[in-house]
Amino acid sequence: MRPNIHPKYIAIKATCSCGNVIETKSTLDKDILIEVCSECHPFYTGKQKILDTGGRVDRFKKRFGSRRV
Repeated sequence: MRPNIHPKYIAIKATCSCGNVIETKSTLDKDILIEVCSECHPFYTGKQKILDTGGRVDRFKKRFGSRRV
């Protein structure tokens, strides 16, 4: 390999919005912030966020009615 052409691969910390800190390696030269991780992602935790879609459904029905094709 040619010397001095590859970026340095250093240890960094990835901090999640839930507060979990993950130590990893990257070519980035600073720590990063992430939105979700395995500690807070619904797939891994088994908890599901309930979205309020009732207003959307009512608005759709009001807009298009109960049309039949």
